[in-house]
Amino acid sequence: MSKQKILNALKKYSTEFALIFISVILAFALTEWSANRGEKVSENKILGEIKNGINSDYKDFESNLKMHKISKAGVGELRKWVNNQEINNDSIAVYYFLLFRNYSPIINKTGYESLKGTNLKTISNDSLRFKIIKLYDYHYNIIEQLENHNEEMQDFKTYFAPTNEILSPYMNFDEKGNLKGLQTANLSATQKKELLSYLWRLELTKMFKILRYEQVLKEIESLDKSLDKELKNDS
Repeated sequence: MSKQKILNALKKYSTEFALIFISVILAFALTEWSANRGEKVSENKILGEIKNGINSDYKDFESNLKMHKISKAGVGELRKWVNNQEINNDSIAVYYFLLFRNYSPIINKTGYESLKGTNLKTISNDSLRFKIIKLYDYHYNIIEQLENHNEEMQDFKTYFAPTNEILSPYMNFDEKGNLKGLQTANLSATQKKELLSYLWRLELTKMFKILRYEQVLKEIESLDKSLDKELKNDS
């Protein structure tokens, strides 16, 4: 075939070749765009689940923090009683009930479990992914350890029985068996020191848990703002 015939053939079919080439390129581009779009939709869905989860966690932790603060106030009230100072007997039953309580957190991990199911690759923002991992695997884990597992932080198991043994002779109950208050303390020097040592330890435990809850609430607030920003940018 002569050079002229080749040139004529190229001119004749150049449009068809160009259309085929463009069609192939567009098909690849559309496939890639569709895949990326699907990944982004999946990412936003998981981020939405995480956002809903941490908002639920925030309310639970906020309630636990409030209860620990009441428990800490109860320590102060009992310390006043030990030192023969005036106390509010109308509140002593509530304080005594809450004094030894642990508050097991109810953590919503649905979104985080979905994320871990993708080997954490779904979230493209490295900084956001790190903040999520830090909240769940570090801060949440600390709270769970303090409330459920750490032996020295289990107040009821450690302090209720010996404290109750000292206090029970001074308890006043109504006809229904409800605690109504405490009689004036008449403790021996040994009992006083023993009870004050329990209250000192209980107060430190409450203070430590309060600090950890306040920290995790700040971390949730920070992550929530980051999630809002990420979801807004993708909308």
